[in-house]
Amino acid sequence: MQPDRKIDIIKTIFSRRMLVALIMGFACGLPLLLTITVLQAWMKEEGVDLTVIGLMALVGLPYTLKFLWAPFLDRFTLPVLGRRRGWLLIAQATLVVSIICLGLTNPARSPWMVALAAFMVTFFSASQDIVVDAYRREDLSDEELGLGSSLYVNGYRLGMLLASGGGLIMADHMPFSMVYMIMAACMIPCVMTTIFTTEPVVSEKPPVNIQEAVIDPLIEYFSRSGAIWILAFILFYKIGDTMASAMTTPFYLDIGFSKTEIGAVVKIFGFWATIAGSLIGGLLMLRLGIYRSLWIFGFLQAASTAGFAILAQIGSSITALSIVIAFENLSSGMGTTAFVAFMASITNKKFTATQYALLSSLMGIPRVFASAPTGLFAKYLGWEWFFILCTVIAIPGMLLLLKFAPWSGNTSKIK
Repeated sequence: MQPDRKIDIIKTIFSRRMLVALIMGFACGLPLLLTITVLQAWMKEEGVDLTVIGLMALVGLPYTLKFLWAPFLDRFTLPVLGRRRGWLLIAQATLVVSIICLGLTNPARSPWMVALAAFMVTFFSASQDIVVDAYRREDLSDEELGLGSSLYVNGYRLGMLLASGGGLIMADHMPFSMVYMIMAACMIPCVMTTIFTTEPVVSEKPPVNIQEAVIDPLIEYFSRSGAIWILAFILFYKIGDTMASAMTTPFYLDIGFSKTEIGAVVKIFGFWATIAGSLIGGLLMLRLGIYRSLWIFGFLQAASTAGFAILAQIGSSITALSIVIAFENLSSGMGTTAFVAFMASITNKKFTATQYALLSSLMGIPRVFASAPTGLFAKYLGWEWFFILCTVIAIPGMLLLLKFAPWSGNTSKIK
């Protein structure tokens, strides 16, 4: 490699654009688990009924429905900071306030106030996601997009790790309200980044009507054969894994693990297992192709969910927990890799951004609606049978592969 080329690569890695991609990924990952894992642990500690804890998953609706107001953010420009940074500053400032408000609530006395504050967090967090995705695509050149997206994903995972693992560990030594104050403060560097970074320069004009932004991509997608079956697959492929994950924190606490053990094993150790699973999944897909990867990784996902039923029988064992978490996070990382590759492969390049946003929003529906009754199921079935149910529910998603991704079909590329 020529010396000048090496210098250019080094400059790109340490450029403003890459640093901003990393920080914005962190900003998007931090709020997500504040309304899931950390909030579940807080409500469980306050003695809130499992049914209510499960229903709290409904506050995640904005992540699923964000495509509804994405065209509005794309169409209009605020008078300060520009088209992207203006909306991003508004989203981040209101997000900080919402996190503080959530920390000031009382789950035992006012669960509905908790739900309202949590909904505010998810709404402004989803709005931030919309603008950050657009900013990243416009700020990075085509050559930089791969590295920038990688840094964004790693920043996202770091934000999730701080909120979940760090949040739970801190909660063993301070009130949950203080944990939320600290998390809100961690958003301040992200706000400063938005203020001091530059606005992307783009030549394309903003959408001028709803048809250009939303309708045309939908018409193109639904004109394909098998479009409905593919949508059903997107809904059901990870539904068992999603339902099980929705109640794992109350499950760990119920069978005797401390919040520090959960933070250290489930969140920190599990974090690296998920990264390993994603890398392994990507390497295996080079040989297996997308079709066969969906089959194999989907089966491993279902089997890993059954591992929680075994853990329910064993009880509070760090060794057993570590094995179950390693298997579950490895398989989940591989399954997500194949799933994301599949969704990207079925988008029309003319409408990649819009169609992928719609498909990713659809992917989030089970996280909200299927997770809502999980507390009720766990309460009346018991933990062992609840996780067996989650394993069985994964079967329909696997069977849908027969419709458009048979084992002997095209394993290299999905048309």
